[in-house]
Amino acid sequence: MADSFPDNMFLGLDVTFHSFSIELAFLLLTIIVLIVVSGLIAGSEVAYFSLSLSDKNKLSKKNSKSAGVAVRLLSKSDYLLSAILFASGIVNVAIVILSGYLINSTVDFRSEPTAGLVFQIVAITLVLLLFGQMMPRILAAHRPLRFVLFMARPLVVIVRLFKPLSYLLISSSSLISKRLFRRSMRNISMDDLSEAIDIAEPKSQESRNILKGIVEFVNTEASEIMTPRLDVVGVDVSDSYDTLRKTVFETGYSRILAYEDSLDNVKGILYIKDLLPYLDEKSTFGWASLIRNPYFVPENKKINDLLEEFQAKKIHLAVVVDEYGGTCGIVSLEDILEEIVGEISDESDFDEEKDYVMLDGNTYLFEGKTLLNDFVKVFEEAEDVFDEVRGEAETLAGLLLEIKGDFLQKGEELAFGDFTFRVDSIERRRIKKVKVTIQHKDDEE
Repeated sequence: MADSFPDNMFLGLDVTFHSFSIELAFLLLTIIVLIVVSGLIAGSEVAYFSLSLSDKNKLSKKNSKSAGVAVRLLSKSDYLLSAILFASGIVNVAIVILSGYLINSTVDFRSEPTAGLVFQIVAITLVLLLFGQMMPRILAAHRPLRFVLFMARPLVVIVRLFKPLSYLLISSSSLISKRLFRRSMRNISMDDLSEAIDIAEPKSQESRNILKGIVEFVNTEASEIMTPRLDVVGVDVSDSYDTLRKTVFETGYSRILAYEDSLDNVKGILYIKDLLPYLDEKSTFGWASLIRNPYFVPENKKINDLLEEFQAKKIHLAVVVDEYGGTCGIVSLEDILEEIVGEISDESDFDEEKDYVMLDGNTYLFEGKTLLNDFVKVFEEAEDVFDEVRGEAETLAGLLLEIKGDFLQKGEELAFGDFTFRVDSIERRRIKKVKVTIQHKDDEE
């Protein structure tokens, strides 16, 4: 039996220390090994279940046996996860039991039983969490592929060992998941759907863009796709019929706003087809009697709701107004559909009227009025890429004003992320054209 040392004060407690025998040294070594095993298992969980789509593609292209084993494990992720949970639980319980026995065999807390219990809980928890959980998980998160390959073969053994228990766990949990499936499907986020589209890899880029357009459809507001006020064509109800005909011929639009004094006082929408029976009328013809009632929507109106209203009311155009009732712009049925299927060209659209031209592989010349919603689509960027700096801006010119916080001069440059913006031309304090240079990831490498 081990000899006892004289009583000592340990952390302010009156305890008795025992000699450290060979058996206890072996027990300590066993605990250390189990903590390492616990860390490897915890790291494996993070590594295998945090792999990105690109990491999985790299893994499938490797010719090593470990990569092949890892791919097979990922194909049965439910069995992999349950085996990891079983192994982790058993190892951690073993660590707690053996550590408690080691502490009780080394230090006698009989005179301070409560304090001794608290000390054991705190000491074992700290060691187990630090070395058996946190550090391995951090390492695995930074080097997931290396961790996956390193643990591939050991995990095969663990999966086979716990396969019967895993089968029982998976079978029982599937009964619960079936009942919750319908409810959980309703709670899928837009980010989840976008990621699912990326993983599914549609046959063409066009198909992918349409699917993503549908997913993002419900989060898009009217102000993001509207034609801004400065580009809206309208006529004053006091204008003569000759002035109206001239405007119609010059613009070629099928619908035109009719206002009184200013665009903030829209009286209605004139359908050009309603003028066909009166083409030969004199300049004094009272064309204002032909205008139809306008349909007003707030600038934060969701376009999926607006599309339903367009269908129900059988209209094609709405006037977007701000919180004060002022006209912000107009949004059409075509604008909404383009959010799903992309740009729709008709006989009135010309190539020279595009919002941008490509100057070279990395440089583009954009109209300042280009909507940010359309701008990010050109570069296939996420819609929120400018969220931290865009403020209330809806156009490219507005974005530059938000970034600078002041008016810009011709030739002035601003940089944000991978983009460099240069003001190419200004007209009456309005940014007309912007030269955009993007630093592609391939160039950085």
